[in-house]
Order: sequence, then structure tokens, then C-alpha cells
Amino acid sequence: MDQQGIVDYISEHFEGVRVIFGSGPVAADDTFFLYDPQGILEGNQQFPFATIVTKDYGDFDNLSDLDRPGVFRLNIGVSRDTFRRLFPISDAVYDYTALDTLLPHPVYAPQSWVSVLNPSDATFQSIVPLLTEAHENAVKRLQRVAG
Repeated sequence: MDQQGIVDYISEHFEGVRVIFGSGPVAADDTFFLYDPQGILEGNQQFPFATIVTKDYGDFDNLSDLDRPGVFRLNIGVSRDTFRRLFPISDAVYDYTALDTLLPHPVYAPQSWVSVLNPSDATFQSIVPLLTEAHENAVKRLQRVAG
């Protein structure tokens, strides 16, 4: 599964998704998936439920070694319960450079984010339920924000 395939899948299968392609020196080539069907979210309300990141961010986020040619990371925000079910051992050691393996996010695991580098078609299909949950949570978040 390549990046465009992921963008196409999320765009086609999840209602109300706004896809934002990063720009500028920081977010260039990254992709952000937001639930915002009316385009009403602004500033810090624009919180993605999934992202695709294509490069390391200095010392802040470099454990996945995304600067390798062709490597990208799909990140998904899930519920705490789902995160704990997937990764019950909080002090486990992970190889964040492993391709096609579901992992806790190397930086945002405490916020219940998971990630996978270059997911295969089979791995992507196995994480579709996580994307579904993340999208559903984003729908609920917008309902709370919009009142």
C-alpha cells in the first residue's frame, strides 16, 4: 500500500474527511486527515485522526528513521482502551524502524497513537478497524466542539 492508496482509501471510505497536504519547510509532503465536513474547524481545533509522515523531525521525532528512501509512517489516534489492548506492556522496547509492523507511535504513544511504516496491503486491511475507530472518535470530538 503506497501513500496515495492510503489517501484514496480514507477519502473514499470515511465520510466528512478533509485531507490536508502539508506545505512549507516543516510539514511538506506530510498528509493530515481531519473530520471536518463543513470546514468549520480553525487553528488548534484542526486535530487529525490520522496522518502520514514522510521525514524525521530533528531530535523530536527521529526514531522511525523516516529519512530512508521511500519510507513513510501512517499514524492513527485510537482510544486508550484500544491502545492498551494492542500494547499492554507499557515499558516494552520496540524497533521503531521496522517496516510493515503495527507499533506504538514513537513520540505520541502516551496520547494513544499507533503507527506503521510502509504497511503492506494485508497489514493495511488489518488496521482498517483502527482507522474506523479513529474516524468515529473524530466525529464525536467535532460534535462536542460544535455543540
